[in-house]
Amino acid sequence: MSHQHIASAFDRDLEAVQAQILKMGGLVEDAIRLSAQSLETRDAELAEKVRAGDKAIDGLEEQINESAARIIALRAPTAIDLRLILSVIKISANLERIGDYAKNMAKRTGVLTGMPPVADSTGAIRRMARTVEAMLRDALDAYIQRDPELAAEVIARDEEVDQMYNTMFREILTFMMEEPRNITACMHLHFIAKNTERMGDHVTAIAEQVIYLVTGQPPDETRPKADTTSVDPEV
Repeated sequence: MSHQHIASAFDRDLEAVQAQILKMGGLVEDAIRLSAQSLETRDAELAEKVRAGDKAIDGLEEQINESAARIIALRAPTAIDLRLILSVIKISANLERIGDYAKNMAKRTGVLTGMPPVADSTGAIRRMARTVEAMLRDALDAYIQRDPELAAEVIARDEEVDQMYNTMFREILTFMMEEPRNITACMHLHFIAKNTERMGDHVTAIAEQVIYLVTGQPPDETRPKADTTSVDPEV
């Protein structure tokens, strides 16, 4: 087999695994949007659709890991290509985690549909989710375009998500103090808000991988973290 043919096959392998990343990213964007929509509209059927769709996201992560391992084993990539493959593995792991948070939001939505609504809390969560979704879209665009400046902008915007979460956290505490009957619903809303904030953290990690991929170096500065709470609920 000629060197040119080997190189061509390697390029095709890289293109295929990167296409899987973009497909996975699209599914995760949909999961963020639909989970927030189901919460605001109290649509249990849509929430169940999000939960069911998480299997496809998990399956793509498995495929990406298998493809990346095969490329490393068969193609003996150079240092630059190896950086790309390792970045793909880390990006897919972050996407899978975001999908888990969206699934968890949908699961709690199913419970909340049987409870009285709490002010405009679901609308606030949807606005936060839209911010995270836009960040993810830009992070994936930065990956496609190999644009470290756009990736850095995504990282900076995580502070906005943290501030939105902090505001929601204070509002939810107020709702619980003013009306004890809202405590159960508010606890579910808090976990959803925190999961949405954590989605932002994982999008930021994807943007950091883009910077590493392009420059070979992690971001110069510690990313801003404006979350003033210490609660990190498990999915």
